[in-house]
Formats: sequence, C-alpha cells, structure tokens
Amino acid sequence: MNETSVSVRDVSLSFGPVKVLEKLTLDVKNGEFIVLLGPSGCGKSTLLNCIAGLLDVSDGQIFIGGKNVTWEEPKDRGIGMVFQSYALYPQMTVERNLSFGLRVAGMAKPEIEKRVARAAEILQIEPLLNRKPGELSGGQRQRVAIGRALVRDVDVFLFDEPLSNLDAKLRADLRVEIKRLHQRLKNTMIYVTHDQIEALTLADRIAIMKNGLIQQLGTPHEVYNRPVNLFVAGFIGSPTMNFFKGRFADGANTLLMDGLNLPVGSYQYETRPADASDGIMGIRPEHVAVGEEARKMPFQTEVEVEIVEPMGAETLGYTKLGGQPLTFRCSSDLPLESGQRITIGFDPARGSLFDAASTNRL
Repeated sequence: MNETSVSVRDVSLSFGPVKVLEKLTLDVKNGEFIVLLGPSGCGKSTLLNCIAGLLDVSDGQIFIGGKNVTWEEPKDRGIGMVFQSYALYPQMTVERNLSFGLRVAGMAKPEIEKRVARAAEILQIEPLLNRKPGELSGGQRQRVAIGRALVRDVDVFLFDEPLSNLDAKLRADLRVEIKRLHQRLKNTMIYVTHDQIEALTLADRIAIMKNGLIQQLGTPHEVYNRPVNLFVAGFIGSPTMNFFKGRFADGANTLLMDGLNLPVGSYQYETRPADASDGIMGIRPEHVAVGEEARKMPFQTEVEVEIVEPMGAETLGYTKLGGQPLTFRCSSDLPLESGQRITIGFDPARGSLFDAASTNRL
C-alpha cells in the first residue's frame, strides 16, 4: 500500500514575473492532517489550489494516491474541497445542496440518500436538511459546506481557511468538530490557515510557509519548541517569543547584552558560533519565571513592570531586559501592577539561539 497520499514534487508557479511558489516539495502521508500555515501572501492557498487543480502549475508534478494528477481536472482528482466562503446555493435546501454534485454526476438515488444521511449524521445537521442557507447560522452553513465535500466519499479533503468568517466561539467549536471528524474518518486532510491556534490544535504536522517556500515542516511540538529560524520562532506563539540581541563571548558560553551577561553554556548548540559573532536569544513568555520561582533560575535579574494585562486564568506582564522588550506570562494569583519592581528569571537552555546574520537556529 502506498503510504503517501499526496505528493507535491518541485512545484513552481509564477504569475508573470512574480514567483509565488518555487520548487516546493511536500509529501503527505495517508490519513495525515497537514496544516499549511503562514502570513497572507506566503503561497499557502495557492499551493492548495494547485493540489486541487484550480491552478495550473508552471513546473513540477502533483501525485494523489500514487497517480500523477498534474494536468487532471479537479473533478478527476479524488478530492473534496471546503472554501472560506460557504458557496451554498441559496434557493436550495440543505439536503439539495449536499446532493447537488452527486445528482449532476448521475449517481443512483439510493446511494445519494445514503451518503447525504451519513454526512448529516456525522456533522449533526440532520434537523437542518429541509432548511435553506438563509435560515442557518454561520457555523451551520460551514457544516453544510463540509458536508458537501464529505458526500463525495474521497480520500483527500482540502480546507481553505474554512473558519475565518466565523466569530471566536464558533471557530473554537468547529475546530473541535473538524478534529473529531478527522479522528472518525481518518482521511488525509490538508488545511490552510493563518491562525496558529488552529494549526497547533489540529495538525499532525505543520508546514510553515514564507515567500512561497516551506520554512519548517514538523509536529506542533517541534515547530513550537525547536523553530529552525527566526521567522518560525516569531510566527508561532502568542504572545510572540521574546528576542534579545547580543554578542557571543567566552567560547559561546555567554551572550553579552547591554549591561547583562546571559549564561548560555547549558544550551545545546546544533552549530556552535564563534566568539564576537552576533546572536539572538529567544525565550517564550511562559518560560520566564517571576518572584520566588525566578530565584531558582540560572539567570535572574530585577526589572520594573511597565504594563499588566489580566487574561483571566493568567496575566501577561510587559517589561524590559537589557533595554529590550520582554513579555512574561504568570498566574493571575500573583499580584502585579505597573511600576512594581519584581525578580524575573529563566533557563537559557530552554530558549532558542539564532545566528543574527543568517537568522538560522544555532
């Protein structure tokens, strides 16, 4: 059995002189949930549309289920696609919307009824089958749009930012539904989003994209804890990772900052930098300890709290370290106020070090 469900090989796409994708390669395993994540304009939706056959590639090949589909029509690729806009027929009931593509394809009525009933049961939209889209909420419409892809009974589902038109609570609810759907169906799913929370919660692996290239492909744990470069480190995480510029000294055991020396000897380097070269230390806000916990850390110092943001179960604090901004996250049980002097600390071994020139992980 072929373990690769979708294979994108050296795919390039240009619109005139503008290169949108350049020699991009990606292999998606059978039953895997891959999320394409990146800022607007990075090429993630373009890549999805190339896989779907909605855009013709300039170079390279695309295989689905081991079959070369580079020049196949979308309907012949064995995919189901869910778009950002619901794209439902307003004059048709939910049942007619779900069955329309199957009826056009000439499928037998009993099989159509069976597939519609199955999709409605999986997505819990059985009570909505006789309603029209105008009578549905945004979340219900998106469920119907997913159902329309589901009835095709294909091996690969493509999602193009399906939740971006919904409010925060609906997004959270439907995110759980999509995860449950994948666990139940075990189909291959490729999902495009610019929302890192969606990516981290849904994905088996995340492909983080920038300027038409995949910067890092890995599990949510890998991309969060071991980002390969400064872009990935800054893009993943909310609030974003703290970055401190400095210069390496003492055999790369110390990072010299403005008035501070960071001990980085316990950091596990992949590539050891030369002394006097410029480096950047990245540390997540949740890895910064406050008060008594801070005094147990390899690095500790006293700072003044500038801004406090209560977030319910936790609090975000903003201060400066060596003249550079620092955000920390702590329990809401810890009393904090602007102007307060506190001790903060962290273990540099838990951070990420980057070469300032190349921006790659050290």
